[in-house]
Amino acid sequence: MATIRPFKGVRPKPEAASSIAALPYDVMNSSEAREMVKDNPLSFLYIDRPELNFPPGHDMYSYEVYHTARKVYNKLKSDGYFIQDNQLVYYIYQLTMDGRKQTGIVARTSIDDYTNNVIKKHELTRKQKEQDRVHHVDAMNANTGPIFMTYRNKEDITNIMQDWIEKNQPIYDFTTNLDVRHAVWVVDNTDVIDHITTAFADVDALYIADGHHRNASAAAVSHLRREQNPGYGSDEAFNYYLSVIFPDNQLAIMDYNRVVKDLNGLTSDEFITKIKERFDIEEVGTEPHRPQKRHTFGMYLASKWYKLTAKDEFVNDNDPIECLDVSILQSQLLTPYLGITDPRTDARIDFVGGLRGLGELEKRVNSGEMTVAFSMFPTSMDELMSISDADKLMPPKSTWFEPKLLSGLFIHELN
Repeated sequence: MATIRPFKGVRPKPEAASSIAALPYDVMNSSEAREMVKDNPLSFLYIDRPELNFPPGHDMYSYEVYHTARKVYNKLKSDGYFIQDNQLVYYIYQLTMDGRKQTGIVARTSIDDYTNNVIKKHELTRKQKEQDRVHHVDAMNANTGPIFMTYRNKEDITNIMQDWIEKNQPIYDFTTNLDVRHAVWVVDNTDVIDHITTAFADVDALYIADGHHRNASAAAVSHLRREQNPGYGSDEAFNYYLSVIFPDNQLAIMDYNRVVKDLNGLTSDEFITKIKERFDIEEVGTEPHRPQKRHTFGMYLASKWYKLTAKDEFVNDNDPIECLDVSILQSQLLTPYLGITDPRTDARIDFVGGLRGLGELEKRVNSGEMTVAFSMFPTSMDELMSISDADKLMPPKSTWFEPKLLSGLFIHELN
């Protein structure tokens, strides 16, 4: 059963929230982040991507970079831009995008639940990316970016949140330049807090939707703190980490598309002839093709769009991993024809989140940066949870969740 706890969150003063809050550190590169912080000295990216405090080209993994994050944070606190609630509370965080609302509980989740697989994973982490966040959390002595989690919907929890929203005013309510509305309520009533804690105790499992590296790094720092404090008890803050937990029926997974630099020595005609061994191919013209069902793919090559349909004999619907569209594309096309055996490390492949649209695929191919692009049918929530329940792992870049949780709205300090 899931263990969650309220906490005394550090958060922006209301009038500064929209300036401080920023997209997660890992959805942009360093140069994109520098553009985002122009004319905004309060941006949380100066803390979450502390290399922005140094000239371009500075070693972003150096000791001084991580400890500068802590200095910037302490300065914003001393200047009054961050405040801390003086009692243990939960927060309700509601995001609205294109008319769809998702409403979750901001809470401390248990490191022991993560270790004991009550909090379930579906993705491997890369050591360098994990170590980056370990150093960041350790230097900050705080969780600064929440883990995006989900659970199988329970009406009791949804009703608690909705009742609180109807009866109370939000502390934050603003819309970003991506037209996503972010609203936050503080739940400070002891009875309601206890009700939330008890309701989650009846939740069999929590599932990481997004933030596997942040989750792994939070766990690593927690174990480090336990080693440093051998007499620790159950109440220490470092036994928990920051999460936002949403019911599964409110979430949407977008397509996570692929672009490849070359055709592995083949001409376009040779490549098309080869992949006909495993896919039915239909030329659809110049309009971008967005797949409408499982086991179909769009392909953009030489200024034309094609619809690919995997042939039945190359689809194993009895295996929860092999039947994923990302697995089919990988095992039946990217590996045998394009020679991409490990998409985690192969520099010839890149991934484009669905929010950027299919026009981004065309742009990258038309520019000559890439040669071929593939549009995907989105992975479903049922697929994600079934694979997590089976203790299996999805291929990399299988899911893209929107809207993104903003960093900087909630900070969980570890002491």
